[in-house]
Amino acid sequence: MPAPDGRIVLLVTSPRVAPGLLSWEAWQRLVTADSVLLGDPPPGWPEALARAGVRAHSLAGEPPSGRAAALVDGAAPDCEVVWLGSADGDPGLTDALAEKLGERAMGGPPPEVELITGSHDVPGARLLDLVAVMDRLRSPGGCPWDAEQTHLSLLPYLLEETHEVVEAVESGDRTHLAEELGDLLLQVMFHARVAAEDEDAPFDVDDVAAGIVEKLVRRHPHVFAGVEVDAADVHRNWEQIKAAEKRREGVFDGIPPSLPSLARAQKMLGRLQRSAGPLAVAEQLAAAAEGEVARRLLDAVVLAADQGLDAEGTLRRALNRLAGPDAEVVADAEALSGPDAEVVDAEAAGEPEAAQPRSGA
Repeated sequence: MPAPDGRIVLLVTSPRVAPGLLSWEAWQRLVTADSVLLGDPPPGWPEALARAGVRAHSLAGEPPSGRAAALVDGAAPDCEVVWLGSADGDPGLTDALAEKLGERAMGGPPPEVELITGSHDVPGARLLDLVAVMDRLRSPGGCPWDAEQTHLSLLPYLLEETHEVVEAVESGDRTHLAEELGDLLLQVMFHARVAAEDEDAPFDVDDVAAGIVEKLVRRHPHVFAGVEVDAADVHRNWEQIKAAEKRREGVFDGIPPSLPSLARAQKMLGRLQRSAGPLAVAEQLAAAAEGEVARRLLDAVVLAADQGLDAEGTLRRALNRLAGPDAEVVADAEALSGPDAEVVDAEAAGEPEAAQPRSGA
């Protein structure tokens, strides 16, 4: 029986891994191959191969049929030809190669085909794709709307996407949650890309990631520095490390005034209780509350905290149940149109919301 007619090695790599970072087996096959063919490799690969002494022939611009023909022709008896995959996965190449191998088989044994994975994506590798897409959108020739956005103009979308993540979590819809987390991630990437263009104090997404990595390592000495603590000490240590980092002047320093009132109240009361104790909290509440309604609202926040509940989330979920399809509430348009009714919703007032593009979906 005739011997196989050479070998075709299809070397698949991740376009997100730096040029040259291959498995040892992949490099061996590249170095010992009789010929190496390239289609449209990611930037840097031709130079990396040249530095390793590998002579590669480019087939850039060739259609899949031409590339397949070159591979089959290069796999002469006792010869091995290696194809270094393109960043786009070489669409159409496998079909064209199957056709050419079938034609070769009509006259004798076709070359053997071997698939080798030279590099793999690491967790988080697809974030590099998002960085590249964001760069394309903001660069000349990209999207005019994306290019004109600023930190300030993006704030409504950041707030909206945050609320939509909350809604997705509480709905229990995993597919919806994945989508909304992506929209929120886009906002982080968008702001980082805008920041990279600042002339006075630029920073980029790598600076953002480096900052949070350093913070997490610093605030988890029981994980990264061998400090022994029990569960009760973890939160206390976190707050102590955080206080040393922030050097805040007041108990409530650093709590955003833009937080919803219930969330802000719970945050402030928590700070006050940790710094002064329950008795001081009661005295402060009595002094701060103007009237019975304010006092009862603050008491409700204290009650939620005592029961380990999130006051804002508890009220939000109650309102969601009230507005849900199963709520036994009948809206009476006439009852809502009396002299004491106050219209606070633009849609209820019949005022069309200004149409504008959205960053996210």
